[in-house]
Amino acid sequence: MDIQLEKKKGLRPKHYGYIALGVLVLFVGYQLLFNTSVSTFRTEKEKLSIAAVTAGKFDDYITITGNVAPITTIYMDAYEGGRVTEKLIEEGTMVKKGDIILKLENINLYEQILNSESNLALKQNDLRSTRLNFDSRQVEGRRSLATASTDLQRLKRNYEQNQALFDEELISKEVYQLSKENYELSQQQYDIVKAQTETDDELRKTSLTGLDTDLARMQKTLGMVYQRLDHLNVRAPADGQLGFLDAEIGQNITQGQRIGQVNVLTDYKIEADIDEHYIDRVKRDLVAVLERNGNEFPLRVRKVYPEVRNGRFRVDLVFTENKPETIRTGQSYNIKLQLGESSDALLLPKGSFFQSTGGQWIFVVTPGSDEALKRPIRIGKQNSKYYEVLEGLDAGEQVITSNYDSFGEAERIVLK
Repeated sequence: MDIQLEKKKGLRPKHYGYIALGVLVLFVGYQLLFNTSVSTFRTEKEKLSIAAVTAGKFDDYITITGNVAPITTIYMDAYEGGRVTEKLIEEGTMVKKGDIILKLENINLYEQILNSESNLALKQNDLRSTRLNFDSRQVEGRRSLATASTDLQRLKRNYEQNQALFDEELISKEVYQLSKENYELSQQQYDIVKAQTETDDELRKTSLTGLDTDLARMQKTLGMVYQRLDHLNVRAPADGQLGFLDAEIGQNITQGQRIGQVNVLTDYKIEADIDEHYIDRVKRDLVAVLERNGNEFPLRVRKVYPEVRNGRFRVDLVFTENKPETIRTGQSYNIKLQLGESSDALLLPKGSFFQSTGGQWIFVVTPGSDEALKRPIRIGKQNSKYYEVLEGLDAGEQVITSNYDSFGEAERIVLK
C-alpha cells in the first residue's frame, strides 16, 4: 500500500529569481516615472545670477545713446560743373554767408556767354535799324498827311468860291464842275494818306513792342548766364562751420554733385537710434534727460523718423533749457527717454535670461531647497534696470536671471 506524501510549504530556490526580477522591474519603473519625466540640469550655484522679485515703483523709461549734431546742416551741391582752380577755405573753418569756398572754371560756359552776348548785340542792331526805318516812315507819312490836308483845304475853298460864282452865273458850268471834282479827289487822297499813316503808326507800335520784348528776354537770358558764371564761385549758404569739403584743386566737379556741408552752430540737437520694439511708443514731444557731471539737462523729442534700418529707428532731440557748456559736435551721451508715468509694479531685475526665453518663462528657486523649476510668466514694460512682471511671480521669490543657453531643454535646475 502506497503512502501519499504532503508537499512542503515555503519558498523554493526558483522563487527567489522571480522575486528579484519583480523588484528590478519596480525599480526601473520608478526611475522612469520619477526621474526621466522631468529633465534636470545640474550646475554650481556660484556660476549663476540669482535675483529677487520686489514690489516698487516702475519708472517707464529707456536709456538710449545719442550723438551731438548741429541743429541744422546745409548741404552744398554744385550749381555748375567745372574744374577746381582755387580752394580758399579748409574744413572746420568758421564761415559767413556768401564767403567764397571754391572757384571753378568751365570753358563751355564761357563760350555760351560769348554766344549770348553776340546774339544780344545782333538783336540790338536789328531793333535799332527797325526803329530808324519806322521813324523815317512815320516822318514821311506825317509829311504826306500834312500836304494832303493843305491841298484839301485849298481845293475845298476853290470849290466853294466857284459854287457861289456858278450860282450867280458868273462862271461856266465846266469850271465849276472841274473844281468840284478836284475837291472830291483831294478828299479821297487825304483819307487814304490818313489811313496809311494810322496803319503805319499801329504797325510801328506793335513791331517795336515785340522787338523790345525779345530784347528784354535776351537781356534776361544773358543775365541768367552771367549768374551761372557767378555760380562757378562756390559760396557758403549760411553762417556756420564748414563741416566737410570733398574737392581738391584740379578735380572735375559735375553739376549737382555734393561737395560739402555747413553746420549751423547756433544750437545743437541729439541724434539717437532706438530699438524698433519701442517704435509705437516713441512720439514727438516726449521728454528726456541728459546727465552730465552730476547735472541734468532736459530734452524734448523733436522728430521721429519712420524708417527702420537694421532693427532700429532714429529720433532727434533738442534741449528745452540749458545745455552742457563743453558740448561739441560728435560727442556721445547716455539719455533717459521717459515713455510714460511711474506706477506700482512687481520688479524683475534685467538679465540675459530674456534672450533665451523671450520673457515667456523663467526658473524660480524653490524656497528651502537647492533646485529651481521652470515657470511661465508674463512681462510688460521694461527699462534699463527692470522688467515689469504682470503674471507668474510674487514679491520675494528668487529667480535665475543669467543666460539659459547651457540648460538645454531642462525644466529643473539642481543647484550644487
